[in-house]
Amino acid sequence: MRVLIADGLAKEGSALLKQNSKIELLAFDAIDRMELKEKLPQIDILIVRSRTQVDKDLLETARNLKLVLRAGIGLDNVDVPACTDQGVVVMNAPTGNIVTTAEHTLAMIFAVSRHIPQADAALRSGKWEKKKFQGNELRGKTLGLLGLGNIGRTVADRALGLGMRVIAHDPYVNPEAAAKQKIHLVGFDELLTTADYVSIHVPLIKSTEHLINEVALRKMKKGAYLINCARGGIVDEKALLMVLNEKHLAGAALDVFETEPLSPDSHLFKCQDLVMTPHLGASTDEAQVQVSLEVAEQIALYVGEGVLKNTINVPNVTLEQLNTLKPYVQLCEKLGAFATQAGPQNVKKLRVHYEGHISELNKELLTLSVLKGFLSPILSTTVNFVNARKLLKERGIRVEESFEQECADYTSLIELTVTGDETFSCTGTLFGKEEARIIKVDHFNIDAIAMGHLLYTKNIDQPGVIGSMGTLLGTHGVNIARMHLGREPKKAEAIALINIDSEPSVTALEALRKTKGMISVRAIKI
Repeated sequence: MRVLIADGLAKEGSALLKQNSKIELLAFDAIDRMELKEKLPQIDILIVRSRTQVDKDLLETARNLKLVLRAGIGLDNVDVPACTDQGVVVMNAPTGNIVTTAEHTLAMIFAVSRHIPQADAALRSGKWEKKKFQGNELRGKTLGLLGLGNIGRTVADRALGLGMRVIAHDPYVNPEAAAKQKIHLVGFDELLTTADYVSIHVPLIKSTEHLINEVALRKMKKGAYLINCARGGIVDEKALLMVLNEKHLAGAALDVFETEPLSPDSHLFKCQDLVMTPHLGASTDEAQVQVSLEVAEQIALYVGEGVLKNTINVPNVTLEQLNTLKPYVQLCEKLGAFATQAGPQNVKKLRVHYEGHISELNKELLTLSVLKGFLSPILSTTVNFVNARKLLKERGIRVEESFEQECADYTSLIELTVTGDETFSCTGTLFGKEEARIIKVDHFNIDAIAMGHLLYTKNIDQPGVIGSMGTLLGTHGVNIARMHLGREPKKAEAIALINIDSEPSVTALEALRKTKGMISVRAIKI
């Protein structure tokens, strides 16, 4: 695969990518956008940091792009919905800069508490102002963390070591799990009114934009400090300046801003109680090396094993999961492809039902495999795990899922029901470890190998039909590899799933449809 690094990468990670025999690498420290657009049509994987904007305009030229990998945790510069629309997997590298960002947060806490930047500037100007820059100890103070993810927990661990009390607000964290780390979970308002230091560790999404607004800032303790090393836009900067100038807060520290780079004429520069750094949270030698190694590992897993790690718009799959799921993924895709070719028109709903051991596995990936299989035979656009649900939704097709842990006759089975002009269902399972079998079509029990070219026929259950089919196919040069039959005596109907060696001609299909007793004939490729 052709991999392009757009914004530079530490030499350690680049070296690993160069050594990978399955990769052709193009590396740039800061590629011009026009040059990038010229090269993208031949690129499979694009690696960016925070500089390159991956938007709709850029993606229009990326005909072969399969993966965008952000070398870092933030995705502000990657249009994830646009990537999803085009079927491009989006990954980030979230763990390489955890410690570095946590340490920068603590550095900012120390800086605002002891007035380090202001004292340094005064001393350099010839002033010795010890009393003016008298600060505060951290020991015994309360640190309030908005968000308790990897970085938040790391900050908490270091803060506890400094003798601070740590509280946190995160609706997605279990209180017992937090308590084990000696962190007390509280509500949003309680955190604001209780903490001496409020440190932000949440992503910038619609619900967190201006989360720290004037109302929130005025709820904070008088004399408290605000720290933001997460994302610009979470803090309303105008409101922050207002409460700082009113001396409601003792100070604040920002590493990130609503607009970056910060404008030289920004009013933030005029505030003496504000410490600022130019988005340095992840900027250490060690973090850049760790992120580059993380990126190289993720790409090696992707191109070598098909493993998805740290994905944003598709489920993650570990190597162990992939080994377990791979035959089921193939079965699901075959069931989807079979149903769209054998089932009804004007489809309104798909229902996927899992029974047995498979109900305990990654059902999201399996359902996506069904959807991918269902859409691929009928669409000219690329269908993959990323865009399958969206493409189905655009066509007004609902998806339902259900499961049962018990399965009477098999270790696992998957049933796909399609509702349209009529209702059609097909059920599959694995024989042995990998062989995909179709074991039921509608109310007909059958045992067919789901592979290659198939003929799916329905006929009146009467003598001579099967013999006529075999003779007719032979006459048209169609070789039968296997034939699987199902009967419904009460309705006097039968079906056949016939594995054939090659695609049947239109003439052969028309002749089959005219066979006495034949109800329907479908040519299927799975």
